[in-house]
Amino acid sequence: MFEEASEVFDNMFKSSFPLTFIVFIPAVLILVSPLPAEAAHEFTVYRMQQYDLQGQPYGTRNAILNTEARTVEAEVLSRRCVIMRLAEFSYEEYQKALRQSAGAVVIILPKNMSAMPQDIVQQFMELEPEMLATETIVPVYFAMEDDELLSIYTQTLTSSSSQGSLSAAEVLLHTATANGFQMVTSGAQSKAVSDWAITSLEGRLAGVGGEDLPTIVVVAHYDSFGVAPWLSYGADSNGSGVSMLLELARLFSKLYTYKRTHAGYNLLFFVSGGGKFNYQGTKRWLEDNLDHTDSSLLQDNVAFVLCLDTLGNGDSLHLHVSKPPKEGSPQFSLLKELELVAASQYPEVKFSMVHKKINLADDMLAWEHERFGIRRLPAFTLSHLPSHRLAQRFSIMDVRPHVDVKKLSRNTKLVAEALARVIYNLTDKGAPGDLQIFTEQMVQDEQQSAVVDWLTAQPRAAQLVDKDSSVVSTLEYHLGHYLKDVKRHYVKADKRDPEFVFYDQLKQTMNAYRVKPAIFDLLLAVCIAAYLGMMYLAIQNFGVFYSVVRRITQPKTKVN
Repeated sequence: MFEEASEVFDNMFKSSFPLTFIVFIPAVLILVSPLPAEAAHEFTVYRMQQYDLQGQPYGTRNAILNTEARTVEAEVLSRRCVIMRLAEFSYEEYQKALRQSAGAVVIILPKNMSAMPQDIVQQFMELEPEMLATETIVPVYFAMEDDELLSIYTQTLTSSSSQGSLSAAEVLLHTATANGFQMVTSGAQSKAVSDWAITSLEGRLAGVGGEDLPTIVVVAHYDSFGVAPWLSYGADSNGSGVSMLLELARLFSKLYTYKRTHAGYNLLFFVSGGGKFNYQGTKRWLEDNLDHTDSSLLQDNVAFVLCLDTLGNGDSLHLHVSKPPKEGSPQFSLLKELELVAASQYPEVKFSMVHKKINLADDMLAWEHERFGIRRLPAFTLSHLPSHRLAQRFSIMDVRPHVDVKKLSRNTKLVAEALARVIYNLTDKGAPGDLQIFTEQMVQDEQQSAVVDWLTAQPRAAQLVDKDSSVVSTLEYHLGHYLKDVKRHYVKADKRDPEFVFYDQLKQTMNAYRVKPAIFDLLLAVCIAAYLGMMYLAIQNFGVFYSVVRRITQPKTKVN
């Protein structure tokens, strides 16, 4: 009976070779096929800035990511997604990933960035401008740390670090058997955003006593900036400046309500957009008022323009000027009043003037007052920062705890007192320096704190704040509550020769899939091929195999 079965199987497989694959290959594939990739984690990522300014590209130029994860400790980073933690981040390792043509870079940020050690925060602040200085082909993303993402980083770090200390055979075996993570973004490639409108707002308080009254302009830009637009909250730069402008508008609107305190100065308040992109909103506003209209407060008698920037911390105030004011001018009067009020009422505040000429050869203007200086309007910027180059003006680390509301309120009161002394000419009237026009109760700390809280509750990068944004509408509402003739101004890039170009895909969902490395598939294919080869040889020679087995297992006959 066994001999007959042997002949049947032998003839069947020899005469019908495809039947071998029909019978055996499905069973093999069922037994050895790996499980489908499992999504280990889904999380939100924020892409690095991508924009063009005056024809020069900045930031990352790609958005698509579909590659295996590694940490910077791995020997080979080419076409890999390099994961870094901010705590261990260094510019040298970042450059190493770019030099090795990494597929992408993902930087993991802590949940509470204000709790990071100050040296790490300061270091990253200083690195942000370098990361954006030139265009980067590699997609660069930022993600907020959570338990699952930290676990992925730890496993990837262990896998990447172990490879350097093993032999070649051990590395091959470890690579084939270890679990990896495939990082995949859900969005499309980035493209330029057409017809994006940057919105600015203006409102005024009209003076009394004549037609040709001098005008004081108070300016603050509301947009924020950092290496990633969706993480740019701009607490001090320039949430503090906007908060001070709104409080000054409130205080002087009260004075202008009463006939006795209605002064002979027009007060023009301007909240500008696109400040972090070379003050595009201010530039267009000046063009509209000086070149395209016959009647404007900016054309008549401008006493000075006071720009407010980064005023929410520190015990120093610096008046940045492009040209030192001449004695007897309104600008000189404000300078002296600021010095007097600081010395008489706030001796802890160190006040100084910083002179820096406008450098038209630079791609970016240093301060907002330079936009007015180019148009020959007397202007200066007040800030607690001594230099425009300090990193906190352009950092995602500029978050809510960076604003000290008490110091912001103190600085607001100091500026309000100095402006009032200029408007009412109090020094020439013999008023002492310690005379307070605004009491402590008039300057509302709670309201300024609420404004800063609201501004820092959402990113305000220029690419994210369109004309229908709640940021614009809320600012418009507050200005309308205190000022007259509140209106919007829009600026769009020229289609033929745009000064600025923004790009989309700045926020995406990323999936980390738990997968085996590519070499695992290769080894699996080799094993399957070897198995099928052995099975094929066994089937083709089934009769021989059966005879050998039968001969071995057949009991020996005894010879008498």
